[in-house]
Amino acid sequence: MTEFYHLLKSGSKSALWATVVNTIVALIKTAAYLITGNVAMFAEMMHSFGDAANQLFVYIGSALSKKAPTERFPGGFGRLVNLVLLGAVLVVGVLAYETIIEGFHHISAPTHSENWFWLNIGVLGAAAVLEASVLVKAMKEITEHLPAEKVKGWKIVPESYKNVRNAKPATKLVFLEDNVAVGGALLALIAILVARYTSFHSATGYASIIIGCLLILVVGRVFLDNAAGALGVADVKLQAKIGAHVLQHPQVKDIQDLDVIKEGEDLHVELRLEVDPEMKIKVADDIRDHIEANIKKSIANVTDVIIEFDEDDRIPTWAGPVE
Repeated sequence: MTEFYHLLKSGSKSALWATVVNTIVALIKTAAYLITGNVAMFAEMMHSFGDAANQLFVYIGSALSKKAPTERFPGGFGRLVNLVLLGAVLVVGVLAYETIIEGFHHISAPTHSENWFWLNIGVLGAAAVLEASVLVKAMKEITEHLPAEKVKGWKIVPESYKNVRNAKPATKLVFLEDNVAVGGALLALIAILVARYTSFHSATGYASIIIGCLLILVVGRVFLDNAAGALGVADVKLQAKIGAHVLQHPQVKDIQDLDVIKEGEDLHVELRLEVDPEMKIKVADDIRDHIEANIKKSIANVTDVIIEFDEDDRIPTWAGPVE
C-alpha cells in the first residue's frame, strides 16, 4: 500500500488536476441538464464525464508506469501508460457516439424553451473558465523544458502547440481533450444564444454533433500515438541528436547502430560503437561511463543506456537515422 501511494505521487499532475476539475464540471452540468433538458448541455455533460473518467485512468496509468522493473517484468512498466490510454479512448469513443446520436435526435425533433436561459449560460461560462485552467496547466507541462523567455505571457500558447508532439503521453491526452472541452463549452454557449435569439432552434443539436465529432478526432489521434507507444516507437530526432553528440568523443570512430525507443514516458538508448581494436577494457569502460552520464544529463526520462563496442572497420557507417 505504501509503494502504491508513492507511485500515485509520481503520476501526471495535469491528469490529476483535470480529473478533479472535470468531475466538478460534470456534476454542475448534470444538475443543469436535469433542470433544463438542454441537448447542448447533455453533450457537454457527457463530454465532461468522459474526460473525468479518462483522466483518472491516465493519472493512475502514468503513476503505475513508474514502477521499478521486477523479476517477472524485467523491462519495466513504461508502456503501461500507453495501454491505459488505449483503453481510455474507448470510453471517449462511446461518449462521442452518444453525443452525436443525441444531436441527431434534437435536429429531427427540435424543442425550444426560453426557461433557464441564464442558468445554461452561467454553467457553460464557468465550465469554459475551469477547463481553461486545466489547459493552461497542461501547456506549462508541455513547455517546461523551454527557456523562460520563450513561454512568457501569451507566448506559452503557440509554443505549447508547437511542442505538443513531444509531450508525455498523459499530458498530451489532457491537452487535446481540454482543447475540445474549452471549444465545446464555447460552442454550446453560442448554440444556446443562437437558439434563443433566432428561429434556428436546432442549433444546439448541431453543436452536439460537432462536439461529438471533435471527440472522435481526439480518439483517433490518441489511439495512433499510443498504439505506436505500446509497440515501442523509435524517436528519430533524439537518435540524430545523440549520434552527433557521441561522435564528438575523440575515441569513438563510428556508430554501427543507435536506437532510442520510447516506452510510455521512458526512453531506452542502445548503441553499438566502433573503437580502436587495441583499446584496453579499462579505457572502453571509462568511455561507456562518460557517454552514459552525458546522455542521461542532457536528455530527460532516459532510464537506461546500453553500449556495446566493436573494432573499427574503417568504413563509415553512421549517416544519421533513417525515417
